[in-house]
Amino acid sequence: MTPPSGAAAASLKAAPSSAAPARPAFGTVLAPTMVVSKYRDGKWTPLDTRPVGAIEVHPAAHVLHYASTCFEGFKAYRWADGSVNVFRMDRHIERLRQSARALVLPEPDADQLAQMIRLAIEKNRDQVPEAPGALYMRPLLFGTTPNIGAAATPADEATLIVLASPVWDYFAGGMKPLRIYVEDVNSRSATQTGRVKTGGNYAAALGPTLEARKQYKSDQVLFAPGGEVQETGAANFLLIKKGKILTRSLDSTFLHGVTRDSLLTMARDDGYSVDERVFHVPEMLEWSRDGEAALSGTAAVLAGVGVLIHRGKEYQLSGGDVGPTTQELRQKLVSIQRGEIADRHGWITKI
Repeated sequence: MTPPSGAAAASLKAAPSSAAPARPAFGTVLAPTMVVSKYRDGKWTPLDTRPVGAIEVHPAAHVLHYASTCFEGFKAYRWADGSVNVFRMDRHIERLRQSARALVLPEPDADQLAQMIRLAIEKNRDQVPEAPGALYMRPLLFGTTPNIGAAATPADEATLIVLASPVWDYFAGGMKPLRIYVEDVNSRSATQTGRVKTGGNYAAALGPTLEARKQYKSDQVLFAPGGEVQETGAANFLLIKKGKILTRSLDSTFLHGVTRDSLLTMARDDGYSVDERVFHVPEMLEWSRDGEAALSGTAAVLAGVGVLIHRGKEYQLSGGDVGPTTQELRQKLVSIQRGEIADRHGWITKI
């Protein structure tokens, strides 16, 4: 999930001597080594570890003209015992492979991708921050066939890169309640690619997000085409009460978030009633009277919503603050990720 402010990058500024130095913005710092493999003549090349730097792409590359690209994002954590552990690596690998199939890109083998991720972490092991930081992993796949006439032809050449980025406490300054603008006409993405983690979906959401920020000082846009609540431009959306969660049932129109799935599984373990179904804007606004709302995603895990803005009217949740149940759920999932409480579902992969 993108930072609540929506800012992409921030330069380091000198801090007063009594204060800790400012941390770089999420995703703006890359670990020094990346892992690369290319698909040519029906097979993947041997894995290549190299310094992070510019890559050469032909100007007629399929990705530049027909957006044949997908990616993933997840985290490796340094536990208190010094070990490095990845949260739900297998699920992210499978989602990238599903995205590749949807975009008709050469599909990497699961074992190959796992090997690339492990190698990237090993080569950058000294870059994994202590808690509450983590090493954010970014596998990226894109078509490289040099053919500007291939609009109706899939790429038969591709590049797969695994990047790593040390990231720090997402809420270093405290959890900030988000202002969310509700867009009840337009969709975030095309129906058939909604569940694909591809850059075009994020690009399509950027214009409406910036416009809503300008008009309403909102942080993100919640897309609810035809009044059916889906997701924001960069995160899944959940309505929360003590012992109860309501969220949109999975279909092809929006991303099947791994953090979303983890939260719902954990909540069910704790006896929550989890309702996954279609619901509409009026029901959501009614929920705001005594309930909470939150966005789920890899970066922030769970970010509380303080205000929903619909047709010029503001609806406060939890008195305009981050709700207590949202904070409890986030803290428990973070504790599983950091190895502070038991992993009951085999979500952790030790590197």
